[in-house]
Amino acid sequence: MWIYQKTLQHPVNLKNGDLQMAKYLITQFGGPNGELGAALRYLSQRYTMPTGKSRALLTDIGTEELAHVEMISTMVYQLTYDATPEQLRAAGLGSNYAQNGFGIYPTDANGVPFSAAPIAVMGNAVTDLHEDMAAEQKALATYYHLINLTDDVDIINVLRFLGEREIVHYQRFGEALMDVYDFEERQQLF
Repeated sequence: MWIYQKTLQHPVNLKNGDLQMAKYLITQFGGPNGELGAALRYLSQRYTMPTGKSRALLTDIGTEELAHVEMISTMVYQLTYDATPEQLRAAGLGSNYAQNGFGIYPTDANGVPFSAAPIAVMGNAVTDLHEDMAAEQKALATYYHLINLTDDVDIINVLRFLGEREIVHYQRFGEALMDVYDFEERQQLF
């Protein structure tokens, strides 16, 4: 069991509103390569991992991805705080406002609602871990793209932190893959 600490994993203190950047950032909440999908993917895949180490890793990273959902949502909230409905409409967020008010709703940057369709769960540890490594690389690329869309240092700081976590997750999944290969090799010896 883990203990929820009622603070963000990394501080999010954005000083300036930016509705266009909020529209872009929302993709890391509910988009196909976003944090919500990653959390669900890893927390679903953990059940068929053959070792305690690989199961624990997927649980740890899956719950950390939920912390990243919280950070992205906080960023979107801070970037849209005090915006008027007219400003939201002008920024292309009018449809979101019409359906969700000022609520943070999981969509991609185009307003397409979150879908579980891109989440891959095969039930084969090697296949799932390769999928996870690819997912981390796609999320990292998205963070680089988002950094290229802003010059706000407060936003960049948070996005860099999140990108660094994607790199660490990729490395940990590689270690889990080696653990699974070792387990499978030991199984063949008996």
